Amino acid sequence: MSRRTRPRGRQGVRPTSGRVRDAMMNSLAPHLAGSRVLDLFAGTGGLGLGMLARGARSVVFVERDQRLVEVIRQDLAKEGWADRAEVWRKDALAAVRELGRRGERFDLILMDPPYGEGWIPKALRAIRDAKIVAPEGLIVAEGHWRDQAPLEAGFVQVREARYGETVLWSYIEDGGEPA
Repeated sequence: MSRRTRPRGRQGVRPTSGRVRDAMMNSLAPHLAGSRVLDLFAGTGGLGLGMLARGARSVVFVERDQRLVEVIRQDLAKEGWADRAEVWRKDALAAVRELGRRGERFDLILMDPPYGEGWIPKALRAIRDAKIVAPEGLIVAEGHWRDQAPLEAGFVQVREARYGETVLWSYIEDGGEPA
């Protein structure tokens, strides 16, 4: 993959570290071929772009910051992946509700929200209510190690992995099969 575009001086953006991203990609690699991915709180799009590079069929990126949306679009164009992606400039929870109304389903949902703002439980509730997880689908959420693992009715935590100050929590729907 070629060098990606980065916004200059963008405050509040905390891209997933290379170590965490690599660990996530390696653990998900066997499940990526042909998968539909939702990248919530996409930021610069690094996670979703990595999924496309490793064989995901398509990715929907959701990011509310216009500058970051443009970065994602530029990177998709550079890589020749624009036809395999949608980029939404929208609040993550509103996007989840809209995806549910459209009947969309995803094999993998990634979320890397701002730490310490309670976004993961809110997003899990929205995902559950919108019914956007495909059968045997997986949700992976990134948070800070000091945060408690967010548990939400309708989902079962199947994995927790810590990388320095970052934790990845993986969930399936209650009654689903781990991917």
